[in-house]
Amino acid sequence: MSQVQDKPAQAYGRVFNFSAGPGVMPVPVLEKARDEMLNWHGAGLSVMEMSHRGKSYLSIAEESEAAVRELMGVPANYKVLFLQGGASLQFTILAKNLMGGKPADYVVTGSWGQKAVEAAKLEGEVKVVWDGKPGKFTEAPDLGSVSLTPGSAYTHVTLNETIQGVDYLRDPETGGDLVCDMSSCIASRPFDVSKYALIYAGAQKNLGPSGVCLVLLREDLLERVPAGLPPMLDYRVQVENGWMYNTPPCFSVYMVGLVCRHWIDFGGLEAVAKLNEEKAAIVYGAIDGSGGFYKPHAVQANRSRMNIPFTLPSDDLTEKFLAEAKGHGFLELKGHRSVGGCRASVYNAFPVEGCHALAEFMKGFAASNG
Repeated sequence: MSQVQDKPAQAYGRVFNFSAGPGVMPVPVLEKARDEMLNWHGAGLSVMEMSHRGKSYLSIAEESEAAVRELMGVPANYKVLFLQGGASLQFTILAKNLMGGKPADYVVTGSWGQKAVEAAKLEGEVKVVWDGKPGKFTEAPDLGSVSLTPGSAYTHVTLNETIQGVDYLRDPETGGDLVCDMSSCIASRPFDVSKYALIYAGAQKNLGPSGVCLVLLREDLLERVPAGLPPMLDYRVQVENGWMYNTPPCFSVYMVGLVCRHWIDFGGLEAVAKLNEEKAAIVYGAIDGSGGFYKPHAVQANRSRMNIPFTLPSDDLTEKFLAEAKGHGFLELKGHRSVGGCRASVYNAFPVEGCHALAEFMKGFAASNG
């Protein structure tokens, strides 16, 4: 048995939730949403009951966009869209809107990059200019050394691979238009929006609950959008209708605004990055200090600070580890089936106390079972 005996106490009897998504949310945000649940600011109804065309909800939408722009430093020439279908639907939408009969370059550093390629292939010619599969998706390339296709429509990257725990840890440099799936690392550190033509991210990791996908779109890209696309899959239609061509995911958008405002008040993305570096260092310290009992998946230069996959010496020990961890209030540590082992996802709102508690548990387990 592990040397850790007691479950660390959290407010409301909450567990340490290491889920890769939907992920943990800031408790103050949940408390604010609770307090506003039945009667938002004296409007007499919940955000979930409001007309998305009404004055009250339009003020919420405006605040959510303003909070996104402030937290992430979104330039004025970028549109902010709150869309449905998650990042997975964006795989198709961005290809439909931006390929324009040209090939598109894709850099594949993990499972979600692979899925993006498969969706884009249905819309046009895809060039996989770098593929990490032969190396079992353990690293991300320096794009400056990758041979890109002359005249390509765009270069697509997945900044952080949730399953393999591989992250560029920087804004990739490329000569053309860079399109980025930032789902599992958005708002985890400062990044320069102007280096990207388009950023998209499912909210359920760092931004809020599931149900909304944030899209940051450089507005000149709208000139590429071909005529005749289905309206829900047309960026131009979504922009012209203020992302409300149909009823939007109203409550999720409201929550994104609250989360972004929470991190602004916390000190912005510089402060968030410092916190995330501290948390990741604690867990990786337990892995690296185990004498090889725990093995990380990603190479050190590309270790994600959001998703930390690691393996144990055997499947039996992995199952024992997971069972004991659950008993100590550590949930959702099982790794993805394609990688195996365990995975600790420690998104922005995951408390540093949980990283310390997990590290102590890991040390005790290794000592007892190594």
